Amino acid sequence: MKQTFLTLAALLVLLMPAEAKKVKKTEPTDREYWTELAYKMAQPVLENMARGELQKNMLTEFSPSFDNRNRKVVYMETFGRLMAGIAPWLALPDDDTAEGQQRRQLREWALQAYKNSVDPQSPDYLCWGVAGQNLVDAAYIAESFLRAYDQLWLPLDEQTKQRYIKELQGLRSIDPPYTNWFLFSSVIESFIAKAAGLKAYDEFRVNTACRKVEEWYVGDGWYADGPVFAFDYYSSYVFHAMYLETLQAMVDARANTRLDYQKYYDRALKRAQKFSIILERFISPEGTFPVIGRSTPYRMAAMQPLALMAWYQKLPEELSNGQVRAALTQVLHRMFDQQQNFNEGGYLTIGFCGHQPETADWYTNNGSLYMTSLSFMPLGLPADHPFWTDKAEPWTQVKAWGGQPFPKDHRWADDIQTRDKW
Repeated sequence: MKQTFLTLAALLVLLMPAEAKKVKKTEPTDREYWTELAYKMAQPVLENMARGELQKNMLTEFSPSFDNRNRKVVYMETFGRLMAGIAPWLALPDDDTAEGQQRRQLREWALQAYKNSVDPQSPDYLCWGVAGQNLVDAAYIAESFLRAYDQLWLPLDEQTKQRYIKELQGLRSIDPPYTNWFLFSSVIESFIAKAAGLKAYDEFRVNTACRKVEEWYVGDGWYADGPVFAFDYYSSYVFHAMYLETLQAMVDARANTRLDYQKYYDRALKRAQKFSIILERFISPEGTFPVIGRSTPYRMAAMQPLALMAWYQKLPEELSNGQVRAALTQVLHRMFDQQQNFNEGGYLTIGFCGHQPETADWYTNNGSLYMTSLSFMPLGLPADHPFWTDKAEPWTQVKAWGGQPFPKDHRWADDIQTRDKW
């Protein structure tokens, strides 16, 4: 009897119209793919930290050559870097879509996590000021506030805000090395100026960083990481974004100093646009990009200026929304679809494309790697924005290697001059 039933069932399937046999498998849209990946990255961190259980539950990993600093820095690195990347997304207004529900949940967890991170009674109170590394990751926390000021800073209660200002001001005891670290100080101080007023910030730390960044600019969109140029992605990881955000925060704070922050910003924006052209050209037809320099486990953070220009809606005319989205999506697929980028606890592993501990530097832990979330900034554009709705287009290397016409690239020069106002 059972055999007869199976046979008849099979016969019915054979007799069905061809259209009815087709099982529609709907591929996620690019935005759906991005949001699924962003949520996967953020959920274990924020859900645990909102409960005060991140330091209890996070499955951590440290470089084989990790130095003797306090290993609790891993938690501030994880939280600060993640929030800097997803803050623009969480700043979107609520809606009842599946994405909107995820976004609202993440924001609720994040607001509680922010509170816990400066509450001395919380198990997830972060290790403020115990190591020089804290200056770096406090800057990413400040950066997250700058990227979603109304949605992530303003809703915090007054006690939490005052605790943040106190902790951030306390980091002035850390002497930054003569490198991109100057910008960590400037982002923190410019945020203090915006959030707590001009009497609360250190003007010297902001203006010194601006002057040094200008000295270290080497042309065509590239910055040297200190007095000597190195061919790496620190122009991506730190310089372009944090310099622009420092300058914008000073404009927002209406600070009147010797520097004309608006002119500095306008020039830095053009440099970032030029550099975004270079980054787009780095992306191969297969969705890979050159693995160069130190800190390669930061993964997609190498593309931060390109993502930033897309979020700012300031992509240069040489780059369309469709080609930038297609290129970045292809890289995300190439990096995250099949490789072991997450451990069994759901946290990032050390590596570039998979688990590759040998890529670690002496300062690397798996909290450091959440800088890869900086590539998610275009999620701060609503779903109906042309970045998401425009047709996917071939990016530069697809055109070049496919025998199609493609634009030339030439040296770019500054056209804005700045002089001290007095």
